Amino acid sequence: MAPAEGGPRGEALMDAVTHLAPTVGIVTACDCLGAARASFYRQRPLLGPPEAPAPEPALPAQRPTPALSLSPEERASVLAVLHEERFQDRSPAAIQATLLDQGQYLCSTRTMYRILEQEGESRERRDQLVHPAYQKPELLATAPNQLWSWDITKLLGPAKWTYFYRLSARI
Repeated sequence: MAPAEGGPRGEALMDAVTHLAPTVGIVTACDCLGAARASFYRQRPLLGPPEAPAPEPALPAQRPTPALSLSPEERASVLAVLHEERFQDRSPAAIQATLLDQGQYLCSTRTMYRILEQEGESRERRDQLVHPAYQKPELLATAPNQLWSWDITKLLGPAKWTYFYRLSARI
């Protein structure tokens, strides 16, 4: 194989591949000239843009409504069931299971989640307990012997893996 990189020979080889590629293709041009395709693709940004201009990106087309999607009336009835008092603190999966036990099928669990998300109601449906922020206790002594605090200090011992513990009381 010819040296594809470095020197005037490598540059001439890449120029030849660049000029031959629109006619026979990059793979064939590299194989015929004995150039490594990886080297060609690596040097391609240095050689300039490809011969053909890139096509303009097409605007996204409006997606048609799927044939099996729920009608607005069906969506409203599913939303009404999700808002019922007996289901107000349950997940769509639990609601689906309860309805199936009663012999009623409205839609899939995923569809229930989609409807709730579109309505902006896709948070946790159960009430959450909010704990107050922990406050570190502050102790105040106004006279001697009113406040005692313990301090246990771990000290290195004379041998490896041995320790002494010092217990002290502070006033």
